[in-house]
Amino acid sequence: MYFPEDMVTDHPERFIVSEIIREKALLYLEKEVPHGIAVELESYKEENNLTRIGAVIYCEKKSHKGIIIGKEGKKLKGIGKSSRMEIEALLGTKVFLEIWVKVKENWRDSDFALSNFGYDNKE
Repeated sequence: MYFPEDMVTDHPERFIVSEIIREKALLYLEKEVPHGIAVELESYKEENNLTRIGAVIYCEKKSHKGIIIGKEGKKLKGIGKSSRMEIEALLGTKVFLEIWVKVKENWRDSDFALSNFGYDNKE
């Protein structure tokens, strides 16, 4: 065994939080947006029984940004709500989650961007 029996993952908590948001976005958007999205946590502050998280969903095309946000922000709100509920269960605290959507063209082709998003692209 490489890890203790009770250890679930070797990833940091913040990486897991960003992956929860990414997962919820992909599930909520279904087949509307290609899987070229990434999530970066810009802020993460723990206070008493509250965790404040500021996250950015990056997509590769301007047209995808509108799809992710949805009409009157409804899709982004749904992504945020379902993400927040799972993150609260994970952390055991209330969560204030603020999500923004930004375009970063060709981020999947950039070693620097992949590294910033927490992905190790080395074999």
